[in-house]
Amino acid sequence: MSVLTEGAVLVGVMSGTSLDGISAAAVHFHDDAAQRPQARLLSFAHRPYSQAERARLEDAMRSATAQEYCRLSADLGGWLADAALAAIAESGVARNEIVAIASHGQTLWHEAGHSTWQIGDASRIAERTSCAVVADFRSRDVSAGGQGAPLVPMADATLFAHPTEWRAMQNLGGIGNVTIVPPASTHAAGGLASLRAFDTGPACVVIDTATRILRPGMPYDIDGALASAGHVYDEVVREAMADPFYSAEPPKSTGRELFTREYVEKFIAACRALGARDEDIIATATELTAQTIADQYRRFIPEPITESVVSGGGAHNPFLVRRIAAALTSGPHARLEGAPRVRRFDELFFDSEAKEAVAFALLGYLHLTGRPGNLPTATGARGPRILGDYTPA
Repeated sequence: MSVLTEGAVLVGVMSGTSLDGISAAAVHFHDDAAQRPQARLLSFAHRPYSQAERARLEDAMRSATAQEYCRLSADLGGWLADAALAAIAESGVARNEIVAIASHGQTLWHEAGHSTWQIGDASRIAERTSCAVVADFRSRDVSAGGQGAPLVPMADATLFAHPTEWRAMQNLGGIGNVTIVPPASTHAAGGLASLRAFDTGPACVVIDTATRILRPGMPYDIDGALASAGHVYDEVVREAMADPFYSAEPPKSTGRELFTREYVEKFIAACRALGARDEDIIATATELTAQTIADQYRRFIPEPITESVVSGGGAHNPFLVRRIAAALTSGPHARLEGAPRVRRFDELFFDSEAKEAVAFALLGYLHLTGRPGNLPTATGARGPRILGDYTPA
């Protein structure tokens, strides 16, 4: 397709591992004089899942009939379209001026090195919105020998690099992932070749699932209130961190195929065996996230990062953010020497809840302008690839 020389508005939509709902962002893109994409967030909308919708998605991640997979993908296409339409209405941009909707959909299964599956019928989105759709962003990278994740590093490098310092962009969605971004001043000279990214382990998925089990009807630990009133059982954290995922070298990725509801139920049982209250279990799950991030930084980030910029739903949990900052400077997995300061994405850019939707809007823009959306240093793919499949309006 031809380059969109005068810029374009795309809507990015995604549903993450935490299953809290669908994020949608309307974004204006244009290229600067050096042909580097620039982005301006126009609007952001969030469509929460009902308990019944979340239950359908959770059940499908364990097993379902072919009929239910078929129906769920179609229904999810409608929910994604609803979120996209809300973002379009908020943006003030006419629907016929939207170049495309870039849909990540919802991952039901991700097996790094073999296959990945995101549902959310692109044709249903196109019919409901009268907009073209770019979807299925991960499959091409996996087919090229990559992990298929993380894909947000393209946005981290393109849109959120520090001018002169190394920066860790730490996403706290369902799964935690980090991008180690070299200074923007080095990019033109080939600095992006040193960019790396990988999943760090659970961010909100264990915390949120445990909260929903222990407090039915409560979608997540609001402001970390439960965790802040609890006691951490360090032995449970240590046992969880013995999983081979943490010692595996990057590039690597994980998801709900590891951190299942059954995983969380076993985590809860391990805490209960030690006499834990509900608050203690949530505190221990929160500490697991903090310690795994510190451990992965210590093991796999030799670069001189000066700050860790946290985004995603977990960035709105002040107790979790404080525990991450503490874990980076003290405790068994601390990175004491030159520990990065922890900053919230919102302080530097825009609402961090919109970040991943903006990232997939960027991948849609790159698809339409014929440019690769993956970074092989992050995913391990054999080379750069144009990501996504196009469904016309």
